[in-house]
Amino acid sequence: MNVQLQKIIIVTGPTASGKSEYAVRLAIKINGEIISADSRQVYRWLDIGTAKITKREMRGIKHHCLDIASPKKSFSADDFVKAATRAVDQILKRGKTPIIVGGTGFYIDALLYKNSLPNVPPNPTLRARLGGSTSKSLFTLLRKLDQRRAREIDSKNSRRLIRAIEIATALGYVPKLKKTPIYNAKFIFLNPKPATLKKRISARTAQMIRRGLVAEVKKLLARKIPRVRIRELGFEYKLPLDYIDGKISRAELAQKLNTQTWHYAKRQIMWFKKYFTKHH
Repeated sequence: MNVQLQKIIIVTGPTASGKSEYAVRLAIKINGEIISADSRQVYRWLDIGTAKITKREMRGIKHHCLDIASPKKSFSADDFVKAATRAVDQILKRGKTPIIVGGTGFYIDALLYKNSLPNVPPNPTLRARLGGSTSKSLFTLLRKLDQRRAREIDSKNSRRLIRAIEIATALGYVPKLKKTPIYNAKFIFLNPKPATLKKRISARTAQMIRRGLVAEVKKLLARKIPRVRIRELGFEYKLPLDYIDGKISRAELAQKLNTQTWHYAKRQIMWFKKYFTKHH
């Protein structure tokens, strides 16, 4: 018997491609609510560095999965699936359309496919030990533990690598993700031309610095969030910390933010292109 899957819309694409703004316009048009699928916008106090949508930009559209966790603790993809599934159910009960928006492909994949995640709790000792490692050395370690997972993973994403090592250490390997779709998902992939995206990234970097990215990181330090944890939250937090610590100049901060955002956007595009080829 064919079970009718619930319909949801996914708006995805690289960072700075205009996903949030597009999704709000769509939600107004089709009576939708938005669920953020961003691995760092789930955290409170991480507003500027994650380019989190503001109340004004929401234009009265209800948003879910923003500011639901403390950055002091790690929020896993499994935690996201639980929160997002609850939100989808609530939105559908209200007779509205759930619109999932974000560039964290792993989160989207985990939400769309049942049983896709091993439930392995975080290992603080292991995380502290691996915290200062380069993505290259983390990738080498993962390859030793699980070659198959190493072939599939983004080799530059330290957070994802540490999580895969954590799972492989606990289970001896990273289980292959099963692919049983639980929603009927319509994908909208925003992929601006490289020159346009570069301009958007550059403008956003300047805006982040102007809006007080450095002050945001200083506030995290004032809230007693350890430096090692701030670094784990991504280069948008690691670089201002380097600036605060006198390791880089203000000009270098802007330049490095630009470069690393562009590299990240290219990796996201690659991931989604591969993803769509595999699953759609």
